[in-house]
Amino acid sequence: MVRALKEYLGGFLALSDEDFDEIAKVSEIRTYDKKTRLIEEGEEEKYLNFVVKGLVRKFFLNGDEEVITQLAREGEVINSSVSFLSGEPSQYIVETIEPSTFISVSLENITMLYEKDVRWQRLGRLIITDLYLQKETWELERAAYNTQERFIRFVNTNTALFQRVPQKFLASYLNIQPETFSRLKHLLRNRSFVANKANYSV
Repeated sequence: MVRALKEYLGGFLALSDEDFDEIAKVSEIRTYDKKTRLIEEGEEEKYLNFVVKGLVRKFFLNGDEEVITQLAREGEVINSSVSFLSGEPSQYIVETIEPSTFISVSLENITMLYEKDVRWQRLGRLIITDLYLQKETWELERAAYNTQERFIRFVNTNTALFQRVPQKFLASYLNIQPETFSRLKHLLRNRSFVANKANYSV
């Protein structure tokens, strides 16, 4: 469990075993069943959550429609970031898709680390920057590519998620109507369609 977190943080900053021990002391292990909400709309986000095991989605409500903006699996982080950083009530809901286990750190404990060493401040900036880039990439994918292109690009780069995430959630994440998503999924069995996937590779 700790190894996965070490690999994630090590991708941003070289940290010693003592550094990881310090993080472990201020972290919490949290486990939830599937379809459990870590945060509801209107609540204040208290945690940054590293996914050790499982699959999670973040979404907001547009009337009766759920608009999914993030899918997080093992080795990734998720939370309602605007609420977490601002202290304002969350406009997002974070919910498990599968039974999930997290290593979670509260804002209070992150702030404590920031005050102890500037390296923790740098690590925090790098993680926040990475989350921002992920969000901007999601926005670009939705705006710059047509329906078929979005579908094919996702299949090319996220085969494992394509198999794990329920179809209705993928359709929302990719901004594709459910019936169109079903048609495109059916076309994957068509050789000519599959052969054309290379035209939309990243």
